[in-house]
Amino acid sequence: MRYLRQGSGQPLVLVHGLMGYSFSWRFVMPAMAPHATVYAVDLLGAGFSDRPTNLDCRLRPTAERLLEFLQIAGIHTFDLLGTSHGGGVAMMAAALVKKHNGLKVNRLVLVAPVNPWSPHGRRLAPFLGSPIGSKLFLAAVAQRPSMHKLALWRLYGNPANIPPGTLEGYAAPAQQPGFFEYGLKIAANWNDDLREISAAIPQIAHYPTQLIWGERDRAVFVSSAEPLRRQFQQCELKIFPKAGHLPYEETADEFNRVLADFLYPQASLKQARAVD
Repeated sequence: MRYLRQGSGQPLVLVHGLMGYSFSWRFVMPAMAPHATVYAVDLLGAGFSDRPTNLDCRLRPTAERLLEFLQIAGIHTFDLLGTSHGGGVAMMAAALVKKHNGLKVNRLVLVAPVNPWSPHGRRLAPFLGSPIGSKLFLAAVAQRPSMHKLALWRLYGNPANIPPGTLEGYAAPAQQPGFFEYGLKIAANWNDDLREISAAIPQIAHYPTQLIWGERDRAVFVSSAEPLRRQFQQCELKIFPKAGHLPYEETADEFNRVLADFLYPQASLKQARAVD
């Protein structure tokens, strides 16, 4: 299981979304490194981690593997940030952490996480994950680079904000065998995983939580943000105007300020005073 590490201090674990990998956090890691030891994982099956043929890609086993990785890496008490499908992984991991001796989640940050209040994907994902849907997808999309570019455009509120090298960065793992098959396995279990998240949310409602969304998110609808926020006892919600599904890339500076204010308020206050 491949991961990147930068900085020093209280661990912050970053979990990428569907078809993403540690590359997603290239703007977050250096910004948080002065405050924390930042870990950005490539979940097993994604990015440049191993891709076992019979990998169970359901949400619960994925979260269990993340927690096992943290134990092996010696990461005991940590903040946990997940985005999109990785937000679901983060929620599930937070619900399961009590079963893993020595592990403790301090705070949660969820960036447009998959959730039961966003209907997007409920019909399409199971079809794509079916034998027929998978074959059609692999034949029509996987081998056409132009479709990769279109998919990236849809994740941004304004495609003009896509940083140079982004398409190439996300396309790099696609050269590895099993890249698209991993995503299709996740899609096959989409609705079952949403039910798992519904059951997990009451178990994590006590965590101090930051929700972050882009106003123009086409992947996980921003209309689901407020219903999700109400499930937590102590939860802040920040919506970035005009941003899409990847605010940590599209509005990186603003995203990092919001994240630092939530996780490291004392450091942010000192910095503000120094500027004044």
